[in-house]
Amino acid sequence: MKILVANLGSTSFKYRLFDLPETAGAIGTERELARGGVERIGAAESRVYASAGPTKMETVMPVADHAVALQAALEQLTAEGGPLKSVGDVAAVGFKAVHGGRVSGVVRVGPDVLAAMEEMAAVAPAHNPPYVKAMRLLGERLPSVPLVAAFETGFHATIPDRNALYAVPTEWVEKHLVRRWGFHGASHRFVATRLADLVPGRRPLRVISCHLGGSSSVCWIRDGESVGTSMGMSPQSGLPQNNRAGDFDPFALLHVAKQTGRGFEELLVELSGKAGLAGMSGTSGDMRDLEEAAAAGNARARTAIDVYVASIRHWLGAGLVELGGVDAIAFAGGIGENSPLTRAAVLAGLGELGVVVDPQANDAPGSGERAIDSAASRVQVWVIPTNEELIVARQARDLLAGGSASDSPTRRSGG
Repeated sequence: MKILVANLGSTSFKYRLFDLPETAGAIGTERELARGGVERIGAAESRVYASAGPTKMETVMPVADHAVALQAALEQLTAEGGPLKSVGDVAAVGFKAVHGGRVSGVVRVGPDVLAAMEEMAAVAPAHNPPYVKAMRLLGERLPSVPLVAAFETGFHATIPDRNALYAVPTEWVEKHLVRRWGFHGASHRFVATRLADLVPGRRPLRVISCHLGGSSSVCWIRDGESVGTSMGMSPQSGLPQNNRAGDFDPFALLHVAKQTGRGFEELLVELSGKAGLAGMSGTSGDMRDLEEAAAAGNARARTAIDVYVASIRHWLGAGLVELGGVDAIAFAGGIGENSPLTRAAVLAGLGELGVVVDPQANDAPGSGERAIDSAASRVQVWVIPTNEELIVARQARDLLAGGSASDSPTRRSGG
């Protein structure tokens, strides 16, 4: 079964095309057939590109919107040398959707799903609006292609109330859906799935997954199920992000508003676009730049890194208590996979808790899945390149097959 997984930006469209066995657990291989995208959607000229194994394809053409972008991508994939014989080969387009509030899990995209995403647009402003617009266009213009939304929040539906609820009036939870929803669900699910294979025989398997990148979160996992996560009501929360503040006392916002005469909307834009590591350092939110600046003596860059690491360690420690110990810790995402300095700082001084990193393994150049714990460590430590798109493809396949998708479609009131 061929599933195209789409990643949408306001003026961009990226995708990966997978060929999966038709049912989960069936004998067969999971293959990535192609990847590509469209840049500068809405401009006079847009770049449409793809790679399928050694075959590279590229053209320049006007692309008015995301529906046209998908059509252009499919035409490219069905051209001579492409991996598809016809558009009908694509069983579905899957989306790594972010926030649907009451609608979670894995669902066919329809008016109710789009309405639920629009309801949560204020707390996922960078994600929901472009996805809703594109999904609506695609549904109208390509009605023969099933659209499947795999919500990031779905993986966290198993979090118990003690870790999911804020101490707010019950009405806020039930009517306004104010709760810790959690995100990066596809990445944390992939990590949990891989560690179930890499750490056999330990049950319950207690995992702390650290998805660290431009957007970061920590997740506590017991036997493949999320029991707690650092992100809350919105993707702006939790750890400090590239340019987002992370957790923040709302009364500080009121204080700054009164001191400056600026409105909440303006301050929220600053908190979600000019804060985080970039705001603290005054230079960049990219960890590579920050590490270089800190090594050159930039105190603000050093402080930004320290605050980021301290926040990760805070959630790591809370996870150790919630899980009653840990069997494996995993690092994923751009920073998690590529920053030995961050990994070493996060796990420094934890020997008495059974966590000991092998410095040579941690610092070794290269990429790919690998263990970095010392022989003296009771806890396994892994670097796991995440594959969120493969998770979405599997979930779309399972839903279309009529079986049990990795997340069942749910409507949560929050209580």
